[in-house]
Amino acid sequence: MRDRYAIIAPDSHVPSVLPGWTDTTAHILISPAMGANLVQTSFVLGPKATGSGQTGQDQHFYYVLEGKCRINGKDLSAGHYAWLPPGTKFEISSPGAKLMYFAKRYEPLAGTAVPAALFGDAAKVAEAPYLGDPHLRLRGLIPETNLGHDFAVNIFTFDPGATLPFVEIHIMEHGLLVLEGGGIYRLNEDFHPVHQGDVIWMAPYCPQWFIAKGPGPTRYLYCKNVNRDATLNPH
Repeated sequence: MRDRYAIIAPDSHVPSVLPGWTDTTAHILISPAMGANLVQTSFVLGPKATGSGQTGQDQHFYYVLEGKCRINGKDLSAGHYAWLPPGTKFEISSPGAKLMYFAKRYEPLAGTAVPAALFGDAAKVAEAPYLGDPHLRLRGLIPETNLGHDFAVNIFTFDPGATLPFVEIHIMEHGLLVLEGGGIYRLNEDFHPVHQGDVIWMAPYCPQWFIAKGPGPTRYLYCKNVNRDATLNPH
């Protein structure tokens, strides 16, 4: 871990017990305790798992990695996801599943309504070439065109040998999970091999770049803050 980024490998996870959850193992991977403005948690749900609570001022995003679960009456399986707005009660149950969870304080925008809860299937979200490169493809799971959303979650797919076209430096903060494959990530001035299951935190303005290895594609799930003027409403 550095002051502007962290890489958390699966063999370093330490379980936590969270209020409101039963038959559930939680690994809190990214949190404000490390200087982040978001939370990223891995949930392993047992055969009698339940979770309940209230989002409060935060927004919650759940992505199903394995198995099945029910979130607020919606049945979800691998590749499905749910976004819950602030002020929402949630009820989760499962016969066994693994979830990746992101949370961030919601920033209201004057004159813009808070979006309703969103449920989807990543497989049904069209991929789009990134900056015109067909070897880099994005699936946008939350519609950034709706200014009510201040938080985006995407799946980025890289063909073997594909790279980000330049070193990115930006206001957006990231929490990231490598879903498949791997490669080399540049973070600040450092270069790190990353693999399936690795989690990365990138602070705002942390220089970042990636090249994917083979033999198959690399996919990662990541979140970022969007659609707000940081000069007027800083994090």
